[in-house]
Amino acid sequence: MSGDKPEREPDSPLDEALETVDPTAEPGLAEELEQEAAREQAAVVEESGQRWRDAVRRATSGGWAVALGAIVLAVLAGSILIVVTDEAVQAAAPYFFSRPSDTLAAIGQAVGGAYSALFQGAVYNFGADSFAQGIKPLTQTLANATPLIAAGLGVALAFRAGLFNIGGQGQMLVAATAAGWIGFAVTGLPFPLHLLVCLVAGVAAGALWAGIAGLLKARTGAHEVIVTIMLNYVALYLLSYLLSTPGLMQAPGSAYPKTPPMQDSAVLPPLLGSEYNLDWGFVLALLAVVGVWWLLNRSSTGFAFRAVGENPKAARVAGIDVPRTTVLVMLVAGGLVGLAGAQQVLGTVTSGFSTDIDAGIGFDAITVALLGGSSPWGVLGAGILFGAFKAGGSAMQAAEGIPIEIVLVVQSLIVLFIAAPPLVRAVFRLPQPERTPRRREGRREGRRDRRRAAGAQGAGEGQA
Repeated sequence: MSGDKPEREPDSPLDEALETVDPTAEPGLAEELEQEAAREQAAVVEESGQRWRDAVRRATSGGWAVALGAIVLAVLAGSILIVVTDEAVQAAAPYFFSRPSDTLAAIGQAVGGAYSALFQGAVYNFGADSFAQGIKPLTQTLANATPLIAAGLGVALAFRAGLFNIGGQGQMLVAATAAGWIGFAVTGLPFPLHLLVCLVAGVAAGALWAGIAGLLKARTGAHEVIVTIMLNYVALYLLSYLLSTPGLMQAPGSAYPKTPPMQDSAVLPPLLGSEYNLDWGFVLALLAVVGVWWLLNRSSTGFAFRAVGENPKAARVAGIDVPRTTVLVMLVAGGLVGLAGAQQVLGTVTSGFSTDIDAGIGFDAITVALLGGSSPWGVLGAGILFGAFKAGGSAMQAAEGIPIEIVLVVQSLIVLFIAAPPLVRAVFRLPQPERTPRRREGRREGRRDRRRAAGAQGAGEGQA
């Protein structure tokens, strides 16, 4: 049937000429005819509908398709968990075969109600009295996404350079310590200057903390995963000591390990008004996304980062100082994570912080970087998605009684599916990225093989 298998196109005059040309006698003519045939083939593909199929194939073979498929599979798995744990479904399931409509209705209500509450808690609340109140969930999503974007950029940048920055927690803690100490202890500075000094101190502290791992990697060959994980514990216990020792960072007269509140001159101002939790830290995160994109794609330093990540040996042969690049990558990555830590104490928690100020963001950033494909714009989208999960999960639990742990399961499954792209491609039948359609490539390769064989035969006859 013609609809099942495309018909084979007849050979063009160039193909026929190529069949008759002797490559040993006229190698130049054979090569010229081959190039002309390739140009003709490109023109045929451009003029036909094949280019649209090629475009769809290239689009669906990209990393974003795998990420979207991972999200869909994780949401479907979350729906199964919602159905299994719903009391109405459990009550209707025993008489499913006598009245299946009751069970199906309960399933639809459970899943639909859960994800409707998730949407209204993360994007827009349709039951609000005004538009200003309705977009409050969206601003909360962006507020939750702000530190995830900045920290995710730090992890993604290291990934692009072939390094695994697992020390986001420690880098956030030392950044929060530096920025927070200047925020509550230093007095006499006006608003813009005080805030700027706090931000610079936080970014510098995160950069130096990650730079330790980079330096050890470059000088001694120590694996950055082990070093960064160990530095997490060092930062945690260092902050615990500072918070539990009177006269250092512990609030005066307090028996709890907590710092004093930040001064008003060191607090990030609200972005859309005091009634929303979103502050100017989100703008800083957006600027960081643009900056990392420019660094990776428009600068020689970013080219060195990517070259080292692709093949350190080839980069060394090309003249790139691999040890220096390794240290520089970790410095920049730690600075980005440090921006997230500074934003936490200067924007999210301004009344004083404790050892839990990182709020698990250092490890969530790894998930964000994986889901975003280590791309700056991908990290931006993944950070907003996980910020929506965090904002909508609480609303889903309050409105529908859905356990908040289901949202955590969905996030974990996203990581699982992202780590297994062949599984996602098999489920959704996505094409492999290395497969590209080539028309009549088999015949062209056959002609090349025949020319090589004829050339070898002619050389053998000449020697004889």
